[in-house]
Amino acid sequence: MGTKKLTIAMNGITGRMGYRQHLVRSILPLREEGLELPDGTRIEVEPILVGRRPDAVAEIAERHGVERWETDLDKVLADDGVDIYFDAQLTNLRRAALTKAMEAGKHIFTEKPTAETLEEAVELERVRARAGVNAGVVHDKLYLPGLVKLRRLVEEGFFGRILSLRGEFGYWVFEGDHQPAQRPSWNYRKEDGGGMTIDMFCHWNYVMEGIIGRVEAVTAKAVTHIPTRWDEQGRAYDATADDAAYGIFELRTPDGDPVIGQINSSWAVRVFRDELVEFQVDGTHGSAVAGLFNCRAQQRGHTPKPVWNPDLPTTEKFRDQWMDVPANAELPNGFRAQWEEFLADVVNDRPHRFDLMSAARGVQLAELGLKSSAEGRRIAIEDLQA
Repeated sequence: MGTKKLTIAMNGITGRMGYRQHLVRSILPLREEGLELPDGTRIEVEPILVGRRPDAVAEIAERHGVERWETDLDKVLADDGVDIYFDAQLTNLRRAALTKAMEAGKHIFTEKPTAETLEEAVELERVRARAGVNAGVVHDKLYLPGLVKLRRLVEEGFFGRILSLRGEFGYWVFEGDHQPAQRPSWNYRKEDGGGMTIDMFCHWNYVMEGIIGRVEAVTAKAVTHIPTRWDEQGRAYDATADDAAYGIFELRTPDGDPVIGQINSSWAVRVFRDELVEFQVDGTHGSAVAGLFNCRAQQRGHTPKPVWNPDLPTTEKFRDQWMDVPANAELPNGFRAQWEEFLADVVNDRPHRFDLMSAARGVQLAELGLKSSAEGRRIAIEDLQA
């Protein structure tokens, strides 16, 4: 028991996710409120902001009353008073920074993908093992209310034998000529680490692992639907990265049952669903559809018997036949919830459940998804070893 203060170097907080979700909605509230563990230990945090643009970093520090900010990462990592290094930079900068941080003896908490290639992602785990530090990788979607409810249904056996999972993700990202794009231009340049497959397959891997089971094979098609986009300065550029990825995933549950997963991901699709991402799980005893926040389910005993008759208009209101799944608890912001779990793991000197090998499997799925698309074939996924 007592108070444990942790100093966190936060790199990449000028970006949307690093700023809004990790700094504003996670670390700053924890700085104000602290975190009390079940044994009575109180964790207090103090951020150090790190970035390459001094004006931007200084402005954020002043806006939120953060005393220290730096542009020299090496200086920050050489500081014995820094306990944790957090990374939300561009993907192509992340591996080198994480390696430096771990070799300097810092625990790391990082966005994903952790690296641009599978070999580099696995090497990060080898570095971590040699350094003897803790590592956590953001798996935010598993902490979202909708998926928390979906996972609870799985754990309670609601579905019976799970048969399939279907996911739809995406929205229309404006090209940038007539209306500004909602995503940064580097997302659409392969040479800068962009691409739908490398971005979202890392997410889908941990979602499928965390809810259904391990992914054993992938068949995918990655495409660039919009070949020309306009950057933040209004200049046209070639979109060299894929902006959509369509995947079929062969999964296996912990009980050994095979499950087929299908997930469509696109930044060139218009939304006709309740949320920007939705997952439907179908089983012998019931089905459920979950988004970021909501989850609706239909039991076998409540399943109607639709009849296909193309000569008559459909009068059934199918959505009304499903029931809301209650949270039955207050579910906090998913990013903050995982931060709290990771900080508790650091203080208690225990491994974080979403580690660098979990991240490496995400990179593996993305890499093999791109290979499947390029070669037009199904690819089996081998178990990873560090």
